[in-house]
Amino acid sequence: MKHITVAGTGYVGLVTGVCLAEVGHHVSCVDNNQDKIDLLNSGKSPIFEPGLDELMVKNKKEGKLLFTTDYKKTYAQSDVIFIGVGTPENADGSANLNYVYTVAQQIAESVERDCLVVIKSTVPIGTNDKIEAFMKEHLINNVQIEVASNPEFLAQGTAVRDTLHASRIVIGVESENAKQILTSIYEPFKQPIVAMNRRSAEMVKYASNDFLALKISFVNDIANLCEKVGANIEDVTNGMSYDERIGNRFLNPGIGYGGSCFPKDTKALHWLAEEEGYILRTVKAAIDVNEKQKYALIKKARNDFPTFNEKKVAVLGLTFKPGTDDLREAPSIPNIRLLLNEGARIQAFDPVGIENYKKLFPDQIAYKHSIEEALEDADLCFIFTEWPEIKEMDLDLFKKQMKTPHIYDGRNCFSLCEIENKGINYHSIGRPSVVEFSVLDEVQA
Repeated sequence: MKHITVAGTGYVGLVTGVCLAEVGHHVSCVDNNQDKIDLLNSGKSPIFEPGLDELMVKNKKEGKLLFTTDYKKTYAQSDVIFIGVGTPENADGSANLNYVYTVAQQIAESVERDCLVVIKSTVPIGTNDKIEAFMKEHLINNVQIEVASNPEFLAQGTAVRDTLHASRIVIGVESENAKQILTSIYEPFKQPIVAMNRRSAEMVKYASNDFLALKISFVNDIANLCEKVGANIEDVTNGMSYDERIGNRFLNPGIGYGGSCFPKDTKALHWLAEEEGYILRTVKAAIDVNEKQKYALIKKARNDFPTFNEKKVAVLGLTFKPGTDDLREAPSIPNIRLLLNEGARIQAFDPVGIENYKKLFPDQIAYKHSIEEALEDADLCFIFTEWPEIKEMDLDLFKKQMKTPHIYDGRNCFSLCEIENKGINYHSIGRPSVVEFSVLDEVQA
């Protein structure tokens, strides 16, 4: 049996390690953060991901999962090492590979047997080649080392399911030996394994994410036009979805994509193309559309509120999507910053994101434990995340709890027929507004 190690215990690394253990492998997960390792050894995950804690505890109890900071000892006895550390965005849009190179050097200086290093982190095309050359330069012991690419396609909120029941497993290899090792490791998953060279595998990850980002930005662009010409985006996308070439996924309009992948990966591929002397015009357009789309609700609200100064603003949903506590590139953040800068008083609700949000806005926001509390006496309400708790809420709460029920829904949480006759003004994305009272009525009242 191969001794498998996973470097990094963030989303990619931790989910990879836990799922490899779940299908029968013995896995060591390495991280340089002692507090995080202590938390993992106590049976708690540092990230909110449905199903992860239970599998982590189960496999640790069965002796198939180990968490440690002792990378030297762990790498020394490893046959296969997966690198799943972060590749955050640099100021210029390029990918920051410092964490990858740090781990690569630690591996090179520690391994004591022939080893396959598998890069799961999202890295620019050609990085696997550079990492392999770098590691061979820094080897201490007389061993053979090879690098393979194995991009991940998990989504936050469904990461465990996406890993255990993936549509495909992509491996980028330069030798039959590397192919056989990875095929053997992934055989228990019983998923299609698509093998190619390393550069193609690196490109598959970027091309997949950027295509989905393009699809989202295209739908948002069409939604904005629907508002101008009197069409309903939901009817439009429903009609589109019957075409099997288009399908029905990623056709939901909103206030733009966020998270750890789409914003970073679109910018990284765009930057890489420019470095190669080529302009990815479609990807650039997706980035531009998404940046403007973040503020679509603010633009609508300004029609009713020329200034937000001293207005009590309810915010429902803070994370970039439901099912996660991740705030990376969450559209709520730039919107809330703008509202605070204009003097708004914000009271916010989110099922799991509040503790992370407090790290950004410790005392500028009144955090509430329920939708009712967030709506209390508010002048207007923004919905930034389509949590089930919000989509299934009692719509009468808007009129009952708010001072003036102006609702700006960035995720189209409610059907228009549900909203009618509720005594509220409701504005969403790409659909007709429901207006049941005027600003003049408020003044007279």
